[in-house]
Amino acid sequence: MTMLTSPTKVILGTATPGGGFPLYGDAAAAAINETDETLDVQTRNTGGSAENIKLLEAGQLDMALVAGEPAYEAFAGIGRPKVDLKVIAAIYSNPGMFAVRGASPARCVRDLVGKPIAWGTRASGITLLGKYVMDGLGLNRGTDFEPHFLDKAGDGPVMVAKGLVAAQWGAGIGWPGFTAITKAGGRLIGLSAAEVGKVCARHNFLTPITVPAGSYPGQTDAIQAVGSWSYILARPTLEADTAYRIARALDQGHGRLVSRVEQGAETRPENTVAAAPGLESIHSGVLRYLAELGVLEQ
Repeated sequence: MTMLTSPTKVILGTATPGGGFPLYGDAAAAAINETDETLDVQTRNTGGSAENIKLLEAGQLDMALVAGEPAYEAFAGIGRPKVDLKVIAAIYSNPGMFAVRGASPARCVRDLVGKPIAWGTRASGITLLGKYVMDGLGLNRGTDFEPHFLDKAGDGPVMVAKGLVAAQWGAGIGWPGFTAITKAGGRLIGLSAAEVGKVCARHNFLTPITVPAGSYPGQTDAIQAVGSWSYILARPTLEADTAYRIARALDQGHGRLVSRVEQGAETRPENTVAAAPGLESIHSGVLRYLAELGVLEQ
């Protein structure tokens, strides 16, 4: 008689409702579960990247979504001891931009200096990205603007629509907050080529990213920005076989993922190898799958 075994339950932390991480996390969990019935990935809303790192370290999550800037600080030990967390996948790049109402006179970052800005939730990696980008431009996020930090990521577009803030800071292609603002006739503001160079020269973990025309409603021109890669990170004690199956399901279920969330197009094994802080930061189970694919061979 064949014994039926229960699927392996894996808890994936995302972020506050209304942001890109819950959208991506739910799509990734569904794609993984449909592709490999031995897995049961369940998502959980959290405070965002900073909280996710703490929850992973405490063993209260199996995996979590973490933006590039807090991941960089955690792996480098900036302001805290270095983490012993492991990369499951690099999921998508995050170009940082502002969104304003269509009638706004603002056309560049300098036009927003002194204005009220919705920077996102305090624990969000996107919010931390804004701090780094402004610093690279010689600006202080807290003193050169009127900063507003949110309880939920979804609050920002409402504040823009009501005129409570001049702009919303955000990041990504297909980011829900930007989609809401641009659907209502808003515009996106990126960086000039000179500004991109200035930011990347000061913070070399950031990279230039072009947002193609048509990425958002009404966006007729490509936008230049800077950003970094977001990750699925895991507690270091996540079983190697579980990590292997998750990496395999993400790859083999790529079409299912992209059908649910556009940003999933960038969730590819070769991007994980390229974007991870180093091979030693990638989970051993994932490395096994990447080796089978041949993407580790250079």
